[in-house]
Amino acid sequence: MEDRINKVLEELVNPILGEHSGGCVMTGLEDGVVTVRLVGGCSGCPSAQITTEEIVKELLMENIPEVKDVKLDTSVSDDLIEMARKLMRGER
Repeated sequence: MEDRINKVLEELVNPILGEHSGGCVMTGLEDGVVTVRLVGGCSGCPSAQITTEEIVKELLMENIPEVKDVKLDTSVSDDLIEMARKLMRGER
């Protein structure tokens, strides 16, 4: 099931999020509940929860009946840490 989830994320979800310079990766799967992290421009976005529910969850559940729910991983991503480091160094 992980391969099918990753395929939906890559082919259906990420092109939509890519319009906002972002993307989505799976960080966990347990008992049909998929945990995802938004990355890039979508990382830390105030609309992250809405994006997860209205785009990621909808597309995963439409395409993979075994997916029962989708949860947002709000832990600090490596992308966000690197972005903070660049800002602290004065880089853009």
